[in-house]
Amino acid sequence: MTLLTDDQKQLHDMARSFLAEEGAIKKQLRHWRDSGCKDGFGHGLWKQFGELGLTGICIPEAQGGLGLGATEAALVLEEVGRNLTPSPLLTTAVAAVRALDGSAQGERWFPGIVAGDTVAALAIDEGQHHAPAAIALEARRSGNGFVLNGAKQFVVHGASADLIIVAARTGGSAGEHDGVTLFAVERDTSGLQIENVTLADASKAARLTLADVAVDADAVIGEVDGGWTPLARALDAGRAGAAAELVGLASGASDITVDYLKQRKQFGRLIGEFQALQHRAAHLYGEIEIARAAAYKAAELIDRNDPRAELMTAVAKAKAGRSAALAVQEGVQMHGGIGMTDEHDIGLYMKREAVLGRLFGDWRYHAGRVAELSG
Repeated sequence: MTLLTDDQKQLHDMARSFLAEEGAIKKQLRHWRDSGCKDGFGHGLWKQFGELGLTGICIPEAQGGLGLGATEAALVLEEVGRNLTPSPLLTTAVAAVRALDGSAQGERWFPGIVAGDTVAALAIDEGQHHAPAAIALEARRSGNGFVLNGAKQFVVHGASADLIIVAARTGGSAGEHDGVTLFAVERDTSGLQIENVTLADASKAARLTLADVAVDADAVIGEVDGGWTPLARALDAGRAGAAAELVGLASGASDITVDYLKQRKQFGRLIGEFQALQHRAAHLYGEIEIARAAAYKAAELIDRNDPRAELMTAVAKAKAGRSAALAVQEGVQMHGGIGMTDEHDIGLYMKREAVLGRLFGDWRYHAGRVAELSG
């Protein structure tokens, strides 16, 4: 893992203590799940994130943010994953902010994000699997603006978002990077239909239908036909952040599993004394540490604008996804029957991994990207 500066250590310590208290599973995930909340997260906690400056972690200081980078975001997101804290931090404060950075739309929406008042969502995928290049939603010129027609799936927090960043095609054809344009669409725009969906981990995503949604030219983020650049920037930031969150998830699942091994007795002995389980726990520890190193290396390269960042981000997302899957599988197995009950938290880690592991592309998608980018 990258050596941390004193300021980064201080940020990490603050995030760890804050989320262990305010973002704890019982206080957040279980509470909002059991209350049937339509958002799946608490706006009060999002406001607290804003008061701590975390919502503006990637927003420049000149625009009210902390002016930090992907590494600092990873430090916070690892603790979000460790506590399974439901929040729009990854999608809004990291991915969406990177898409908006440097645009007039960023000037408009950043103050609300910094304050913890605004939630943003990314509307990219249109099929069953992550395939951003396959964008086919049409944006047709009309007067001084555009008319959008098509559909999107797996729009995380789409029904709760004040701003939806829609990737549409103004030129070219599905599968091409050229001809993609990003649009800032407000939630109450006429013609936008939102179906809120509850995912396996009790988080919310949406299916969007855009039927003659009219937006003016000011809604364009960046350049017409040049949306792939801000989109790729947002995707890499989101993938690196998701990798860090998956590392935190894996660590949290591993911690409660190891604690269980130290408490559960069988045949008059603690099961943690059984060599087979020790070997499995040690193997898991090694896999998580490798994933952590990859996640922070990806964040570091993004912060340095290194051309290798795209490749390392794919490595990190693939490795973190595999490690998190191993952590929750081992956790449930080592807990035995109790691991299948809702009263025990280990099952919640498994459900979260099932969703987060696929956000911004699962490990198979990114293993393919690693092969492609490596020639």
